[in-house]
Amino acid sequence: MSYVYILSNKHKNVVYIGSTDDLKKRVYFHKNGLLAGFTKKYNVTSLVYYEVLPSTETALDRERQIKKYRREKKDLLILKYNPDWRDLFESL
Repeated sequence: MSYVYILSNKHKNVVYIGSTDDLKKRVYFHKNGLLAGFTKKYNVTSLVYYEVLPSTETALDRERQIKKYRREKKDLLILKYNPDWRDLFESL
């Protein structure tokens, strides 16, 4: 299994899309600032959306697809799955 996920900051004005084979570990790294780059710089630590996919290739394809979406479409994807934009990390 692989995952595509969306993280956001506390103000919900920044989103980050990624993919991984170990969602819990990857989000833990983001939350604790262990990964340098965009998510650390903009404090993007809240897991607001994820999909379970059958393979790494499928997850990477889906990640590329979501990254091409306009922000409004990304927001609608999140709202459909997680209308309150709550952090889903604890439910993993």
